[in-house]
Amino acid sequence: MVRIRVLVVDDHRIFAESLAAALAAEPDVDVAAAGSGPTALRCLERAAAEGRGYDVMLIDAELGILPTARGHRAPVPVARTGEEGPVDGISLVAGVHSGRPSVRTVVLAEKDDPLRAALALQAGASGWVAKDCSLQRLLTVIRGVLRDETHLPPALLTGVLRELTAARKHRTESEELVESLTPREREVLRCMVAGLGRKAVAERLYLSPHTVRTHMQNVLGKLGVHSTLAAVALARRAGVGPVDLEPDRALVPGAALAGDVVERGGQLA
Repeated sequence: MVRIRVLVVDDHRIFAESLAAALAAEPDVDVAAAGSGPTALRCLERAAAEGRGYDVMLIDAELGILPTARGHRAPVPVARTGEEGPVDGISLVAGVHSGRPSVRTVVLAEKDDPLRAALALQAGASGWVAKDCSLQRLLTVIRGVLRDETHLPPALLTGVLRELTAARKHRTESEELVESLTPREREVLRCMVAGLGRKAVAERLYLSPHTVRTHMQNVLGKLGVHSTLAAVALARRAGVGPVDLEPDRALVPGAALAGDVVERGGQLA
């Protein structure tokens, strides 16, 4: 019997352990649980080193999302390599998709959210499933994504397609703006995406801080934005990645947003 290795990633311990126990009762499923993004990444690395990698990851949609003073939930910054810190669910999906593409990821959500579901698919997720779905439904999704199927609740399909269409439009507009930059300005923009300040950019590109300031102002002007954060968001929509950093300053996998959705050979279910 071919066994399916599943990793449940959820910072709600009772839910994660209960789901893992339910899945472990299946004769063809081996399952483990992780309570955070960094822990999940270590589990992946350890399993791969032992030659028994995971097939599917079930990731909480609100992993690493902390309550705010007004009762809403906001994402926390992604930790850098070597630091222990929270990693949000979408970033974890992107990191796994980039670093271990053979591992399928499915997002578990408490409520339907077309925007976050679209972001999850863009990041490389193969499915979005309600946390209160039946065990049989979840097993169907797990087995389906291993056949390269993409699974979404029917009620979410229209909203997700609308979000993906809007994202493609924004990406095209952003790409046109980025193309208006000079090669040097694009290099400065990539440094901005990597989170480098003016002094660090100057040191990296062997320019004076004044020259870097001028380039940054030109970048903002050509992109039609008024802040570095807005420029970085537009750059990411256009598929501009960060400049390569030294190992001790590199971001964890998935810190940058993934590119556009790639057509899959499977089907929407």
